[in-house]
Amino acid sequence: MNIMQMMKQAQNIQKKLQDAQKELLNTEITGESAGGAVKVTCDGQGKFKSIKLKPEAINPDNPETVDQETVEMLEDIISAAIYEASDKATKEMEAKMKAATGGINIPGLNF
Repeated sequence: MNIMQMMKQAQNIQKKLQDAQKELLNTEITGESAGGAVKVTCDGQGKFKSIKLKPEAINPDNPETVDQETVEMLEDIISAAIYEASDKATKEMEAKMKAATGGINIPGLNF
């Protein structure tokens, strides 16, 4: 295989990686606990998208006492904490990857 064929093959692999990353970004995966009382949705890359709580997750003995405003407030503050942790983790990963590669941009690695 000559160098031109290798370059073309590398470009094809890079395109496939980019296409796979885009597809994963548009994929939604949901995990549940407490019999569906708590649902968390992530994209196909594992990045948090949303959390949904049912009143029984907050007060299992008396869920009818939990109003929708309380549910939404808890969803919002939990989401904010998850987004903050995720953002910090992404920045830490980017710093480590840049240090490991000496700042060289390697195709297919998004950081």
